[in-house]
Amino acid sequence: MALKILVVGGAGYIGSHMVKRLGESGVEVVTLDNLSSGHRDAVTCGEFVQGDIADRALLDSLFMSHKFDAVMHFASHIEVGESVRLPLKYYRNNVSNTLILLEAMQAAKIDKFIFSSTAAIFGTPQYSPIEERHPRSPINPYGRTKHMVEQILEDLDRAHGLRAVCLRYFNAAGADPSGALGERHDPESHLIPLTLQAASGRRPSIAVFGSDYDTPDGTCIRDYVHIVDLCEAHWLALQSLLGGAGSQQYNLGNGDGFSVLEVIETVRRVTRREFKVIKEARRAGDPPRLVADSTASRSTLGWAPKYPSLETIVEHAWNFEQKRPR
Repeated sequence: MALKILVVGGAGYIGSHMVKRLGESGVEVVTLDNLSSGHRDAVTCGEFVQGDIADRALLDSLFMSHKFDAVMHFASHIEVGESVRLPLKYYRNNVSNTLILLEAMQAAKIDKFIFSSTAAIFGTPQYSPIEERHPRSPINPYGRTKHMVEQILEDLDRAHGLRAVCLRYFNAAGADPSGALGERHDPESHLIPLTLQAASGRRPSIAVFGSDYDTPDGTCIRDYVHIVDLCEAHWLALQSLLGGAGSQQYNLGNGDGFSVLEVIETVRRVTRREFKVIKEARRAGDPPRLVADSTASRSTLGWAPKYPSLETIVEHAWNFEQKRPR
């Protein structure tokens, strides 16, 4: 009998790539998404249900009509700056609504959960690269909501045997190699798609926030991981839970950092386009370097990124950018 997985937030950037990955493996997928930031046409397989994880009656109905083996959760708000301006929006959706989902799962006796977490739970890093044991001290509401859910999941494991894998992304990037799926955030805030939009003429320039950091070229360094590789880590985490493994947390990154200027130069090289770069002042709360130590996911899950090259990540994202209507 085929696996059946509920993917909440499956019409968004990471969720839609995960739905595609599950479908390619013969999994029966049901996507639940309220389309507040996702796109219906990004869900390429399985059943789609438009709705919200805050709707307990809808969740109960789904869990009664389907026998799910596990739930994957991608239905969070993710913008750090917005979380500072609108903290209640983030606590309501990322924490309160996740509790509603977990309560419905418990009532339906579903005990396997994959949660999209974030490097933002670590706050300003004390050292780099960052492994799972690094102190967790988030500095914004977004990071705090993810940290709270991780703590809730630990409590639910102890109390009720809910087994959960929390996957802490550093910088998800790239697109499906076919160009069929990619980033479509509105507004966009991630460096690679923003720079590609400057290269394609969708925006007039790209801003560099701070050029005096203690890094080789003075700009911030970040760890970019290909979206397809992220989805593979989710697949391996699911397999580990199905095989009886206990709850875990994993940091997901390539282990190599690239500066803002390196990303910009890679985009120029891949696209063969010139565009305007504007130097701006530092943004508050931007640490100089954020790089993951993914030793645990590699050794325990057997995760091996297929697309570690920044150039490949940019190439795949450029394929998608070129297919978008002007």
